Amino acid sequence: MEWASKLNSGQLTPNPIALKEALKFWAKLGCISFGGPAGQIAMLHQEVVEKRRWISERRFLHALNYCMLLPGPEAQQLVTYIGWLMHRSWGGILAGTLFILPSLFILIALSWVYLTFGQVPWIAAIFFGIKPAVTAIVLHAAVRIGKRTIHNQALRWIALGSFLAIFILNLAFPVIVAIAAMLGIWGGKKYPQYFQQQTTHLTNAGENNPPAIIDDHSPTPAHAQFSIQKTIRYSLVAALFWILPIAGLILLFGWKTLYPQIAWFFTKAALLTFGGAYAVLPYVYQGAVDQFQWLSAGQMIDGLALGETTPGPLIMVVAFVGYLAGHIQHVIGNANPFWFGALGAFIATWFTFLPSFFFILVGGPLIESTHGKLGFTAPLTAITAAIVGVIANLGLFFAYHVFLPRGLSGPISWVSMVVCLLAGIALFKFQKGVMTVLAGSAVAGLLIYLSSLFIGA
Repeated sequence: MEWASKLNSGQLTPNPIALKEALKFWAKLGCISFGGPAGQIAMLHQEVVEKRRWISERRFLHALNYCMLLPGPEAQQLVTYIGWLMHRSWGGILAGTLFILPSLFILIALSWVYLTFGQVPWIAAIFFGIKPAVTAIVLHAAVRIGKRTIHNQALRWIALGSFLAIFILNLAFPVIVAIAAMLGIWGGKKYPQYFQQQTTHLTNAGENNPPAIIDDHSPTPAHAQFSIQKTIRYSLVAALFWILPIAGLILLFGWKTLYPQIAWFFTKAALLTFGGAYAVLPYVYQGAVDQFQWLSAGQMIDGLALGETTPGPLIMVVAFVGYLAGHIQHVIGNANPFWFGALGAFIATWFTFLPSFFFILVGGPLIESTHGKLGFTAPLTAITAAIVGVIANLGLFFAYHVFLPRGLSGPISWVSMVVCLLAGIALFKFQKGVMTVLAGSAVAGLLIYLSSLFIGA
């Protein structure tokens, strides 16, 4: 190919792929990126490393390792990183935005359908079948993340301690993160062998691949080189993109009203949730359900199910939370609360993903210059271990609300327990995908509803 010959002769420019062509791919990826973080990263690797050869295996893993260290959705951050590396700041911003935009619009529409028609019997039956499957999916995520990150006894104790801290003591999520970070800092100095991150390569065939456009030995593009002036400038721009919207919301609605609360809450969520998409769920649950009471526990489970069935990062469940908060608060005395819900969804999404763009555009040049020699992996390793315990607690909390829908004084939903068990077998033993499990559970819910009609008749 022409670009390969140019690369071998040293004549290749840093950006051989036109931005327009890249944007078409990022938009397509945003529409088909099902399967959660692992599936999305695997799909991205297959497309940009193996198929299109936009970036080499080592450069891809170099970027992935950095994104895995950050709070927030690693798949979206990785897309932003590659887009930035290829086409400067606007390339990264557009790539990351196109990755989440289809999911945002789909979730707004589904949220409206959920609130408008959720009480229709056959739709309620679908969610009845899906809720136990979501419980199994969350527990499966805890096990999967644990296998990937907990590789010694010290990290197991941290995971157990975080589970007991939130289950028994009901400690707030940020407190658990802070304690885990301090343990990581201390343990990284005293016992560094227990807090070293282990990297799993996605493929071992990287050496046999043809040269990539951004190859192992390609020089760092000028825009990706680190400079203090650029770091300060980008930091100020990011701060303005946070300050101006939240200031406008405060001026329009007042500080202690819904929308500024959504903005501030999801800013904290974006900065505190290390460990991927499932790590954000316990914090969002604590705030949205327990603290602010924007939605119920059952609605949160339904929102997670909707998030699993749409493309884009799972963290987009924040759009569902924002929509329900805005819609429900303005439904009384207002003929069309849809736009209030849509505003809540946009605010939640904006303030959740803004830090991710900041981390890539500001931190990317530093990472490119350091070649992955990060000195702060120990506390992040400890935080990830703690998050496993928190996610396990969330799964048990979901199980409580699904299996005992009326509380301890009510009857046990044995049907939900059976559906959850079957979903767990499909996930753990047969390694079925999330979409397959949710679809099967939805069909099971419909069949249960139809059988109850037949028996009643």
